[in-house]
Amino acid sequence: MNENKNNNRPRRPSPGPGGGGPMAMMPGAKAKDFKGTFRKLLSYIRPYILLLLIVGVFAMLGTVFSLAGPFMQIKVTNSIQQSVENATNIEFGFIGKVISTLIVIYLLSALFTFLQGYITVDIAQKISFEMRQNIANKINKIPLRYFDSNPHGDTLSRITNDVDTVSNSMQQIFTQLITSVITIVGILTMMIIVSPLMTLIALLTVPLSLFFVRVIVNKSQKHFKAQQETLGEINGYVEEMYSSHNIVKAFNMEEESISAFNEVNDKLFDSGWKANFLSGLIMPVVRFVGNLGYVAVSIVGGWLAIKRVIGVGEIAAFIVYIRQFNQPITQTANIANVLQSTMAAAERVFEFLEQDEEPEDPQSPILVENAKGNVEFRNIKFGYDKNRTIINNVSIKVKSGQRVAIVGPTGAGKTTLINLLMRFYDVDDGAILVDGVDIRDMRRADLRAMFGMVLQDTWLFGGTIKENIAYGNLNATDEEVCNAAKVAYADHFIRTNPDGYDMEINEEASNISGGQKQLMTIARAVLTNPRILILDEATSSVDTRTELRIQRAMDNLMKGRTSFIIAHRLSTIRDADIILVMRDGDIVEQGSHDELIELDGFYASLYNSQFQGNAV
Repeated sequence: MNENKNNNRPRRPSPGPGGGGPMAMMPGAKAKDFKGTFRKLLSYIRPYILLLLIVGVFAMLGTVFSLAGPFMQIKVTNSIQQSVENATNIEFGFIGKVISTLIVIYLLSALFTFLQGYITVDIAQKISFEMRQNIANKINKIPLRYFDSNPHGDTLSRITNDVDTVSNSMQQIFTQLITSVITIVGILTMMIIVSPLMTLIALLTVPLSLFFVRVIVNKSQKHFKAQQETLGEINGYVEEMYSSHNIVKAFNMEEESISAFNEVNDKLFDSGWKANFLSGLIMPVVRFVGNLGYVAVSIVGGWLAIKRVIGVGEIAAFIVYIRQFNQPITQTANIANVLQSTMAAAERVFEFLEQDEEPEDPQSPILVENAKGNVEFRNIKFGYDKNRTIINNVSIKVKSGQRVAIVGPTGAGKTTLINLLMRFYDVDDGAILVDGVDIRDMRRADLRAMFGMVLQDTWLFGGTIKENIAYGNLNATDEEVCNAAKVAYADHFIRTNPDGYDMEINEEASNISGGQKQLMTIARAVLTNPRILILDEATSSVDTRTELRIQRAMDNLMKGRTSFIIAHRLSTIRDADIILVMRDGDIVEQGSHDELIELDGFYASLYNSQFQGNAV
């Protein structure tokens, strides 16, 4: 039973999408089922349809007011032109009224743009909040099998980076897509009103712009993908080297470590430079093509002005419109790419949310009150893979208060037996009973409340020593926490710290020793006052003197309680009532230590080999 622990060396995350890097999806990543994912995402968006319609109205009003400005400037420019041509006085009163109106129009445009942005941010954050809530609820329902068979970095990336990608992308899509579409339609309308001929000339540059954008995006995608993969690799490498810094120094591997880092860093530099250089070409290229359009429009506009078809004001307004026209075109092209990445990230989130869940607790669960701790394994069979059985037809009866030691070589099925008892997994056949009740007829929470666990792999979180011990019983008083620490022989070292029980344990739990961590987890188990104890090499991380103290504490703790002890050092379980000897998923021998030694079988062979090894 391996706990997720924050004090072990982190594993290097897998590179690529969801590989533990800071970004979950790379530009250009595509969903395998775009339509299906889009429909699922719509279920999150649907409650906000009315707000999105309001956003559309605000976007339309903001765009209309923004586009009305240049159109009103036509009157001012033409009025000044006529006054100059006719040598008459400039109508400053008329110009002042137009300018005042323009100020009001632009203020209203800014207001509607602000309201549009405010609402879209609110919608995007609410959707990501709901996704995270669903994920948090899902995590507690997914069986342990999923986490055993999927990289932790990939799962973490799905529930953090991918959700952020969906949230940020939707915010961008809501804002830019609505605004861009309305702006394109509005500008086209105003351009046609001003001059259909100049509009036709301006539109000739659009396909050319889109062609260059598409070519650049296609070339940059592979470099963005390579950048993402290498970024995940370099982040994992730095994390690994940082957490194992003392090992690197101990083996004089500094130069090799730097060399390996430089190799990955060079790859990241190369892919990052190419990706960002190519993506940075989009705006200059679009601007260049747009400038060709300005030149053509200026020439045609000047010719039309000479012919008295339009005035200087129309030309000036049209130049403003054509400059505004290229931006929403580019945004719309980019949104298509962003939409693909959004669907890809959303697909990964939905894949997690759609994972098979643990079987639900029974409708009418049986509650075992005043549990005695009788445990029976009745003809159980189990395999992590349905095609490969790990536990083969095991039957055991354990009476209340008995100490049961489970021994055997690595891979024999010792920890699997405990996983089944705690119902982290369900048996494929047979049944496990506690006080005569099939554990599948109980609520998992009620079942696990009977157990106290001390594992070889310690798990502590960032917080005080008192909070870590009280994790076994959140309602415990300070006195109860101290008493539990005394039973576990942890009180002495805790009180020698300047802050005592209020000492803060850092994120890596590196400011206390391995033995002290183990003592604290034992105190945590003591505080739960369980009916059944599970001890998985509970003294493996402490010195011999501390081990003797813990053994005495455990003897007191195990009195009157059913105890399952997984042990590799066979000298620690000589006093067990029953020793179960496992091999290849079967119990090949069982009995007391003396009985098994007298039997001179597999257990005797294991015990003697350890004893001889210790003697050597």
